[in-house]
Amino acid sequence: MKSLPQISEAEFEVMKIVWQYSPISTNEITDRLVKTTAWSPKTIQTLIKRLVNKGALSYEKQSRVFVYTPLVGRDEYIGQESRSFLNRFYGGNITDMLSAYIDNDKLSESEIRTLRSLLSKDRKKGGNPHG
Repeated sequence: MKSLPQISEAEFEVMKIVWQYSPISTNEITDRLVKTTAWSPKTIQTLIKRLVNKGALSYEKQSRVFVYTPLVGRDEYIGQESRSFLNRFYGGNITDMLSAYIDNDKLSESEIRTLRSLLSKDRKKGGNPHG
């Protein structure tokens, strides 16, 4: 598995926009983020530049406009972050993590039903529910 760049929380907000609307221009990214954050356009441009330097975004110049596309897949990145969280806080044991959430009332009854449904689907497909 290739190593993915470390992306800060602020950079992740930019990535969410690019993942959803790619290919997308600097102005379009800025227009979307000024509506949902308190960031200035200059801050947003700095975040975009950092993501390019980290290898998370690529760009091409189309006339006078820079257009960005992701080099890192959304699901791939979120999967890496989920594994990192699981390893860091629960020693890689998803059962311990879910137990902690359930014991501390962090999962609603609806979420628990959804998890049960997912687990039973996996078994029906012949998958291994233990990883």
